[in-house]
Amino acid sequence: MISIGCMSEGRSLTSREQHVWRSYLTFKRRLDNALVQHLQADFGLSAADYLIMANLADAPHSRMRTYELIEATRWEKSRLSHHLKRMERRRLVRRVPTDKLRSPAFMLTEDGEQVIAEAAPAHADRIRQLFFDAVDEEFLGRFVEMCETVLARIDRHGMGDIAPPGQSTVD
Repeated sequence: MISIGCMSEGRSLTSREQHVWRSYLTFKRRLDNALVQHLQADFGLSAADYLIMANLADAPHSRMRTYELIEATRWEKSRLSHHLKRMERRRLVRRVPTDKLRSPAFMLTEDGEQVIAEAAPAHADRIRQLFFDAVDEEFLGRFVEMCETVLARIDRHGMGDIAPPGQSTVD
């Protein structure tokens, strides 16, 4: 296995940075897995199913157009299309005609509404048990600040605003 800190090009991670990064990856993977296993075992839902259903449940009139679901999930159009077809076959969502044929809307079916109504509180409870009950308010404040800082940097990076190492983006 190649150590991230021993890469020959670019800046290597320090031992501390490697430890922090790997701890984060383990934390994220194990938390995601625990939450997904709960959704799958108790409600027959994948993380992808839950993501789409929660977005639809929260949307005005409980419906969203395809492009809105693409924005909400940050998925490719083909991935979303295939997943929605599978969810339609399972009678969790249904296609709703719109004035634009190329941009249909989707909404939860009665079965989908029932499943999300049961799954959402249980999912929130599991999140509380595994995450919020393990940390204090001070940690949460720092965690939110860290998340927002990194997300802002990702957004800037996507716009090409991050300078190469050793160069400033400030003029």
